Amino acid sequence: MSHKALQLLEYHVWANDRIINHLKALPEETYRSVIQSIFPSIAEALVHIYRIDSRWLHIMSGGTFEQILALDKQVTEATEGISLDGIQALYHEVAEKYRTFYSDKDLDALKEYPHPTYGVMKASYADIIQHLSNHGTYHRGNITAMLRQQGHPGVPTDYAFFLYEI
Repeated sequence: MSHKALQLLEYHVWANDRIINHLKALPEETYRSVIQSIFPSIAEALVHIYRIDSRWLHIMSGGTFEQILALDKQVTEATEGISLDGIQALYHEVAEKYRTFYSDKDLDALKEYPHPTYGVMKASYADIIQHLSNHGTYHRGNITAMLRQQGHPGVPTDYAFFLYEI
């Protein structure tokens, strides 16, 4: 299970890179154009994925709910008006932090994650990796729809395409 979980983390990194690299080949305004969708722009969708990736790393490291709120403020400030290259650099940075964090962990070990509204969740590190991958996949699908809404094709980021590449 651990190997597959780490492979899902690498898939998540790969798929984010595919989306960002695809966006770099499109007209620059595509990234920031305000549209009617689940997010007001593709830039906001990419920041959201990054925010959740950052949040979960902090949570797994023992961060409190109050610290998470402060982290969200830092992410908002760090990503204000961020370029595609900038968001890609942040994705790579957080991915490296995940690799370091997981390097000495038993990925199947259960940990408790208290939340002020939802109660306590018991999940393994592998479960959190699966959540990150699923969350990213969902929002990369949103981005594909947002691209099509602007008249641009999407780029395949299905897990099977990742498997072909590795």
